[in-house]
Amino acid sequence: DARAMMMTSSVASVATLRARSSAAMRGGGVGGAGRGARVSRPGGGCRRAGGDGDGGGRRARRRMRGAPRALFTGLVQGKARVEAFETLDGEFARLTLGFPSGTLDGIRIGASVAVNGTCLTVTRVDGVDACVGSSASKTASFDLIVETLRATNLGQLQVGGEVNYERSARVGDEIGGHTVSGHVHCTASITAVEDTEHNRKVVFKLSDVGLIKYVLPKGFISVDGCSLTVGEVNKTTGEFNVWLIPETLRVTVLGNKSVGDDVNLEIESQTQVIVDTIERYMAERGM
Repeated sequence: DARAMMMTSSVASVATLRARSSAAMRGGGVGGAGRGARVSRPGGGCRRAGGDGDGGGRRARRRMRGAPRALFTGLVQGKARVEAFETLDGEFARLTLGFPSGTLDGIRIGASVAVNGTCLTVTRVDGVDACVGSSASKTASFDLIVETLRATNLGQLQVGGEVNYERSARVGDEIGGHTVSGHVHCTASITAVEDTEHNRKVVFKLSDVGLIKYVLPKGFISVDGCSLTVGEVNKTTGEFNVWLIPETLRVTVLGNKSVGDDVNLEIESQTQVIVDTIERYMAERGM
């Protein structure tokens, strides 16, 4: 009887803990200050919904739903035109891009867009702090900090030039390329271009040759935001090549690139993890 009572008590305790955990996950009883969700208001602009009097549970649920991580597929959606590029003190710049009709429909301030493979945050739509873009919206602005200007080719942009763009993927979207974060590892310069009847071979040299160990034949790599398959790799010179089909040349800025131009590179994350893990394993065992 004593053991039965102890088992009953344990089961009840586990059930109670599970119920409390489930309630916490749903946001019930979770306190603490939190910002309210953005909502639109007449006349434009935004305000925060839910002030200090908003329930802790509702704030927790909003935090869980409203903090997604940006994700891209490496399938460039098109080309945007540089409408303005304003540099301030050499350490900060404001980039304004013109997009094809319908591209900015539903976009919000704070949304992520990959520009030449670089994840940037929307700060203005059509020149104003609008909450939500419409199908008629034409421009979006982005702030570039000193690290972005240093590590990418965005600091080289000129008014009238073009960039690749991709809006962040949503749950349920097809991942036709590979998972791209928009965190550029380094730039690479084009050292050779060879055209055949239906293809173009492009050779790149990494600005950081040490990263070439993550570039593997037949592996993935993001070049200016395009998910591409690596061809040949020269570990000594830090060079690799890709083959581009006519559709890639038509849809992306790679069709306008020539020898001497720079591109942004993002190493495929799983490849980097595998290489680093193997190196660490071998080093720990003196191999």
